[in-house]
Amino acid sequence: MQKNVYRKVEDFLNVWEYESQMTLKMFARLTDESLLQKAVPEGRAMGTLAWHIVLSVGEMLSKTGLTPDCPTEDAPAPKSAKEIYNVYEKASTSMLQQIKSSWTDATLEEEDNMYGEMWKKGATLNSLVLHQAHHRGQLTVYMRIAGLSVPGAYGPSREEWATFGMTAPE
Repeated sequence: MQKNVYRKVEDFLNVWEYESQMTLKMFARLTDESLLQKAVPEGRAMGTLAWHIVLSVGEMLSKTGLTPDCPTEDAPAPKSAKEIYNVYEKASTSMLQQIKSSWTDATLEEEDNMYGEMWKKGATLNSLVLHQAHHRGQLTVYMRIAGLSVPGAYGPSREEWATFGMTAPE
């Protein structure tokens, strides 16, 4: 059973604003060529992993009764990094609009069947945030292997230390 971390819609909206911007910042650095990068031969390609982040918005929130503007969970990954960026931005924005217009703080206490368990909507939102952050972390490995610059999310990345006039720690 997932814990309900969000008790106020406004709290989730504030967290998602930051988290979605970090995801977009990362997606903006992907290239069409990099989408084919794998960390290990038997693993997912970077484009498939990024697309999974996108599709999770619609897949998870559809179980709560929302209908974000997002492709179905079986939609094939685009070959364009820009398309992944654009579809994520649209899905995230439409999800936020639906939550703002139809959910109240009391809605966060309502339960839905999520993967065979009953989760409060606030717990589902928390899982969505953590799921996205988890996969962004995986993407940083793929990006390093592909030679892409990695943006910092919860602190500066190696490339960003210089902007603070500092040397990155080893």
